Amino acid sequence: MLKEFREFALKGNVVDMAVGIIIGGAFGALVNSLVNDLLMPPLGLLLKGVDFANLFIVLREGAQAGPYLALADAKKAGAVTLNYGVFVNVLIGFLIMAFAVFLMVKSINRLRNVSEKQAAPPPAPQSKECPYCLSTIPLKAVRCPNCTSQL
Repeated sequence: MLKEFREFALKGNVVDMAVGIIIGGAFGALVNSLVNDLLMPPLGLLLKGVDFANLFIVLREGAQAGPYLALADAKKAGAVTLNYGVFVNVLIGFLIMAFAVFLMVKSINRLRNVSEKQAAPPPAPQSKECPYCLSTIPLKAVRCPNCTSQL
């Protein structure tokens, strides 16, 4: 059983999948930082200082009554909030991630199509044409089944 597990774990597909998951996690963290640290602050400035991470709607007041200036204040007071600003951040991150994956898959498919075109030789002909009646006949035929001519 240990031998079978080792063969399974060391197959190319499993190792490739593990590498993909690890790189995907690192890429996700990179995209989150891009959205939260580089894109959203300038966008917030353009929208007159709006911090998307602090956009929320109070559904129920907490132990201390509002208004709450930041989401952290509302959470600290125990308020129930609808955090649509955090959702906007996550949505933008998802769109960037989806677009990057789309571009990567498109590039891989293009490379795969080019390599398949170069690697595959044209298939050998399976039939030929009778020189007398011009009908299609098997390649190994010595007599045409349509006009009975000797080939």
